Amino acid sequence: MAVASLSGQAAPPQERAETLSRLTACRAIADSAARLSCYDTAVSALDSAERQGEVVVMDRAQLGEARRQLFGFEMPTLPRLFGADGAAQIDSIETTLQSATQNADNRWVFRLADGGVWRQIDSDPLRIRPRQGDAVRVRKASLGSFLMTVGGSRAVRVRRQ
Repeated sequence: MAVASLSGQAAPPQERAETLSRLTACRAIADSAARLSCYDTAVSALDSAERQGEVVVMDRAQLGEARRQLFGFEMPTLPRLFGADGAAQIDSIETTLQSATQNADNRWVFRLADGGVWRQIDSDPLRIRPRQGDAVRVRKASLGSFLMTVGGSRAVRVRRQ
């Protein structure tokens, strides 16, 4: 489980969100009644912060889904949220095509079933016209770029919008 504080102010990185630190500090209280009172107060504050959007609590499955939805965006490193070791690094996604349109430069804009929008950045033509429901695979390529395969076509270079 991960807890992230979302206050609007810039602050130096902390080991833990203050609300969570107050909760875990209750363990050190020897007196049972005082410890219970501390836990009740701290849990109430954590619940209130979560309901107001100041703190977000996610399990590993939710973190994995967030990482998948962010695939393709240039993001700062968030080791406290996604883990410093990069163990769950995503190198590709597979989904289906919702729609594809060509712009004035004859380059494609792809809308995927997961809500992602990708724009073709090379000028290689697609040999097969993309259709709704086609299988799509986007994978990391060299130098921070991405390659997309739609249906049976060969890969084109794309950028996330």
